[in-house]
Amino acid sequence: MAIDDVDFEGRTAFITGTSRGIGKQIALDLADRGANVVSTGKTVEEKDTLPGTIVETTEEIRERGGNSIWCQLDVRDDETIQAAIDETVDTFGGIDFVVNNAGAIHIANFENTPPKRFDLLMDVNARGSYATTHAALPHLRESDHAHVVTFSPPMPARPAPGKVAYALSKYGMTFIAESLAQELATDDIAVNALWPVAAIESEATRHFGMGRPEDWRTPQIMCDALTELFSRDPTECTGNTYYDEEILAEAGIEDLSSYAVVEGTDPGPMSAQLFDPDYER
Repeated sequence: MAIDDVDFEGRTAFITGTSRGIGKQIALDLADRGANVVSTGKTVEEKDTLPGTIVETTEEIRERGGNSIWCQLDVRDDETIQAAIDETVDTFGGIDFVVNNAGAIHIANFENTPPKRFDLLMDVNARGSYATTHAALPHLRESDHAHVVTFSPPMPARPAPGKVAYALSKYGMTFIAESLAQELATDDIAVNALWPVAAIESEATRHFGMGRPEDWRTPQIMCDALTELFSRDPTECTGNTYYDEEILAEAGIEDLSSYAVVEGTDPGPMSAQLFDPDYER
């Protein structure tokens, strides 16, 4: 089945960090494919410094004819996570997909990363994905098509000078995913990690000066990669660390030109090389 034809009618997706960027686009895309979407995050009121809210994402889904609710949560706060999970189940009857998209970014050397910032990175990235998946677990066990995905890179066996705290927090997400895949295999719950090869256009890439528009792809490439992942049998597709290009190639999609932010450009592997400097296509 072609990616364009994949339908998630009746499935429920719980997505963290849907105010903007990749998370919002995934929420819209899954809803367009028929899934019930739970839009979650901290931002419920528009800020001058950052566009978008979880409320606006839900409203946009509903305007497009989709089903969605929004739940304010902080992935560092177990009580708000549990409340959002409970509201999801009360509204839609269960949970099929968990997308651990919420993330904190701080790319700086050791001297300029105080312990407080280290704690934030670990709490939002590694612990946040752990806590969200933990709260959803009883309901994932009830699903007949359960998938969990974390947006984190493969773990090369190398140090990460210049970004030790950020790298450790993202590797932690992948380590959790790979470990849970084995632990939850008997529950028929797929757990995988997904990471883009090229940088994705978002507030983060703009804010941190990660290249120029010519270096970026649109969030749609992550939507399509996720769709391909979620369309697979969870008993046969688990414990993987995929690059978006890799899983799309497996689906027969090798022409990625439509994802370029600037038409006619071929964005380099900036995101992959952030963690694996030797990465080559």
